Amino acid sequence: MQPLLTEYNLNGILLKNRIVMAPLTRNRADNIEKAPTELHAEYYSQRASAGLIITEGSQVSSRAVGYINTPGIYTQSQINGWKKVTEGVHKNGGKIFIQLWHVGRISHPDFHNGDLPLAPSAINPNTIIRTYEGKKETVTPKEMSVEEIKQTINDFKSAAKNAVEAGFDGIEIHSSNGYLFHQFFNKCSNTRSDEYGGSIINRARILFEVIDEIKTVIPEQKIGLRLNPSAHGFSGITIDEETIPTFEYIVKRLNDYDLAYLHLSEPFTDVTNVPFAVNNIARHFRPLFKGTVMINNEFNKISGNQIISDGFADLVAFGKLFISNPDLPKRFKLNSALNEWDKKTFYTTGAQGYTDY
Repeated sequence: MQPLLTEYNLNGILLKNRIVMAPLTRNRADNIEKAPTELHAEYYSQRASAGLIITEGSQVSSRAVGYINTPGIYTQSQINGWKKVTEGVHKNGGKIFIQLWHVGRISHPDFHNGDLPLAPSAINPNTIIRTYEGKKETVTPKEMSVEEIKQTINDFKSAAKNAVEAGFDGIEIHSSNGYLFHQFFNKCSNTRSDEYGGSIINRARILFEVIDEIKTVIPEQKIGLRLNPSAHGFSGITIDEETIPTFEYIVKRLNDYDLAYLHLSEPFTDVTNVPFAVNNIARHFRPLFKGTVMINNEFNKISGNQIISDGFADLVAFGKLFISNPDLPKRFKLNSALNEWDKKTFYTTGAQGYTDY
């Protein structure tokens, strides 16, 4: 028996296997409401054999947007669209969490009626954004006021409440990959001198305030979150001497909660020669967290089974393999060949490369 194919009790939610469909931005919400459609429902329902599905990042407000055609979870039409998704997944025997998202400075005024994107500090990430008018360079964002931070915290709470109405089994906070929370965590993007900047405790404050608010509308046993401690060289994020200690503080403090899981990413880029970086994230952080650990990034059947056998993770999230193999758990069970994915259709619109594998 492959460890990936064994059942797992996710803090009260029984998963039929340990294979997780990772959150994957697919840009298919090409309607004025930015709401999920029947196509989304078909896509996720096709993949309901996963032990758990985590949806693509879904913005918690209009101010959280930074990509074209990404679905939100802050209006009634969006809630109604997601209801079709959860109903389809549940009908096919699956479990599904929604990933709540705020991109912070990884955005552009084009998405905000000319207003600057919001961020912890007014520091340009110097990257490229794909807007409805084509690719553009990022700008220097607006440093968030404390009032705007409090509003954002409330936006996450409201989004979690909406997720409950939409029928989700839980939520994942996207505190990773160079987006808003990650921008608060790292000194390269946070030079504030108030209660949200300076010390490690202050830079991590917003995350715990969000968790505390969300758990008033959804049990903390249904809250997961994602971290990418060794992110380096993309979205304006660089590692320094306080980066890993910051994430160690966050992970240890998460033990104060009874969360669904901690979702960790192995490095997206080669950090072998990057000072202060950690190469083996699961191995490093597993001893620090008492709850369920999920790991992702470039795993396959062999490496996924191995990391569970070694005790460094409980669940493994697969991304591109799930794009091209809707029945991935069955293929792992039968040792079947895997479809190749078509990278050209990752971020397009329509059914091609989405629901036609």
